[in-house]
Amino acid sequence: MKNDRVKKLLMISVSVLLIVLVAGIFFFNRNNKMVLEGPQGEIAANETSSQAWAKFYPAHWDSYQANYANTEKPSHFAAKPYLTAIYAGFGFAKEYNEPRAHVYTIEDILAIDPARKKAGASCFTCKSTQVPEMMQKYGEQYYLMTFDEIKEEFTEAIGCLDCHEPKTMELRLSRPALIEALQRQGRDVDKISQQEMRSLVCAQCHVTYYFQPGSKKITFPWDKGVKADQILAYYDEMKFSEWTHPDAGSGMVKPRHAEYETFQDSTHESAGLSCADCHMPYTKVGSKKISSHVWQSPLNNIEQSCTTCHRNGIDWLTDRVKTIQSQVKQTQDLAGEAVVEAINELKISQAAANVDQSILKEAQELHRQAQWYLDFVVVTNGYGFHNPTETLNNLGTAIDAAHKSAQKAREARGLK
Repeated sequence: MKNDRVKKLLMISVSVLLIVLVAGIFFFNRNNKMVLEGPQGEIAANETSSQAWAKFYPAHWDSYQANYANTEKPSHFAAKPYLTAIYAGFGFAKEYNEPRAHVYTIEDILAIDPARKKAGASCFTCKSTQVPEMMQKYGEQYYLMTFDEIKEEFTEAIGCLDCHEPKTMELRLSRPALIEALQRQGRDVDKISQQEMRSLVCAQCHVTYYFQPGSKKITFPWDKGVKADQILAYYDEMKFSEWTHPDAGSGMVKPRHAEYETFQDSTHESAGLSCADCHMPYTKVGSKKISSHVWQSPLNNIEQSCTTCHRNGIDWLTDRVKTIQSQVKQTQDLAGEAVVEAINELKISQAAANVDQSILKEAQELHRQAQWYLDFVVVTNGYGFHNPTETLNNLGTAIDAAHKSAQKAREARGLK
């Protein structure tokens, strides 16, 4: 009887919590509906110039223009010196900078180090509103064009057309790689909810991807799932490597800005929130309420981004975020050191005489795993806050695999 009573109380408590959560999300959405400005339907169907949209949506345009204030693009190497060792033999070892605002995408890609241009025209795929136009113009040949062959044709940075349908201002998906990935998952892209679209328009670019061998077509490796282990299993099954690490001899794969993948199944995503809820919060402009188009860390606009749901106060929220990010940074640095140690041991073993090649191969495979899990975190903005639990799990896996790799490398040359 007592156990039954406890179970009933637990069920009631859980039900109440669910009701409160759903009600919170309902009132959040109801009270934060975006007010569109100006007449609709007067913008050309394929208008790539965001400035042409400005006269119809001046408040949104002013918000977008505020992105120009974000002028800094420091090198990742300053805070993560181990990156030059793990990226050795790959273009990222030459240059890897923090991203500036979306409005600088064309300016920054044109100034990139030549070592980063090997991907060719595909480098521009997440940099300009003109990409769909170029894909239509050149077809599959687009992916095979060199960087220099196409660079003069891009003049517009990321903007309105990337995410909005001009006639209705509805959110839209404009990049084939995402649409194709969703279709392979059995999704009907015409039946996706508005709230999910508020994340998927970001997932057109804030994801990891690879270039298909031969065609160089951009592809999202989601066929087995979007988690780090599932994506690595996808690559392993197809025996795919992007380069051979010159010191370790390992076949490597490179994750890219996997914010969307990391966000999946997180606390905030599970509660029904989208990328835009935190990174593009609703804000008042006069009598209107618009979605902010200043793409930035929620910490820079914490009152609009966080306090709509969290009532603990700005100081508590800031401290909470920074505590998580500090823990992730410390663990990430430990993982970086462990991977570099594995690389160094592999380098010694590769040069040594009478090495057990089968054990060396095991060590190289463990290095591939360790570096993948570490890099999955490194390339994802936010220092783990998109999903702290999964981030720390990935770093733990990286550290474990790196230590095992170093040990196997020593064993390969007869050391214990």
